Amino acid sequence: MSAFGHLGAGTGSAVPPRASEPVAGAKRRKLLPYLLLLPGGLWLVVFFIVPLVSLFATSLYDPSGSLQDGYAMTWHFANYVDAVRDFLPQFGRSLLYSAITTVVCLLLGYPLAYAIAQRSGRFKNLLLVCVIAPFFTSFLLRTLAWKTILSDNGGLVQFLRGLPLIPDDLQLLATPFAVVCGLIYNFLPFMVLPLYASLEKLDGRLLEAASDLYSNSFAAFRKITLPLSMPGVVAGTLLTFIPAMGDYINSSLLGTPNTTMIGNVIQSRFLVVTDYPSAAALSFVLMVSILILVLVYVRRAGTEEVL
Repeated sequence: MSAFGHLGAGTGSAVPPRASEPVAGAKRRKLLPYLLLLPGGLWLVVFFIVPLVSLFATSLYDPSGSLQDGYAMTWHFANYVDAVRDFLPQFGRSLLYSAITTVVCLLLGYPLAYAIAQRSGRFKNLLLVCVIAPFFTSFLLRTLAWKTILSDNGGLVQFLRGLPLIPDDLQLLATPFAVVCGLIYNFLPFMVLPLYASLEKLDGRLLEAASDLYSNSFAAFRKITLPLSMPGVVAGTLLTFIPAMGDYINSSLLGTPNTTMIGNVIQSRFLVVTDYPSAAALSFVLMVSILILVLVYVRRAGTEEVL
């Protein structure tokens, strides 16, 4: 009996570690997703959350301070009222220019993306390289190139002036047209690539079925192609509208003070005027405005794949 007792005791002491191993493994598996998220989470905290909180605090400083004398935290929420009141035209101009840019990029980019995805054959990779080729050069250099193209002595203006019904004093540079052209050129790839990703997954058998059911090309596009490509449309319009809304390079190089966008004001307030509270308040108003517009747009678009 004693031997059996010792054997049972030994067996009983060996069972708990074996039972605990699956439990420990399950705990590790549960912790694994959080460990994988940790580097990205730390990056967001250090380079997004902390600067965002700092920017919000700066927007509430007393605007009567300066870099030399120092700003004081006075919870001056009137900075936001002053920012909207003083620079409402620039906000409206940025909204108008970015909306026009987004619409034109969609009208140009959708046929291009469809042709690359469904009709390009063995030239697909070459055409994709052509779409992203502008990214191989600096954003600043691409915009400066448009300054040369649209200049009064450039070939485009000289050609247009030679056409009938075109005035001899035609000017393209330093106009809203030039600013919008620069925005469209610089942000068109951001529209084409998401559209291509959605259209490339389109099942051609669906279009064949529509044809078998006596659907014409327009009806097939409206009922099949467009709905299935809506995630790409939403993603492309967001990737175009958001950076265009805050852009200031195109307006600075291709426009005049009459085409100033809100990005130009923020850049000037931060780096030239050094009015940090006003610049921070303008930045927050811009971010909140874009966030509201994006949320409303995504809800109205009716697609959930982008969220």
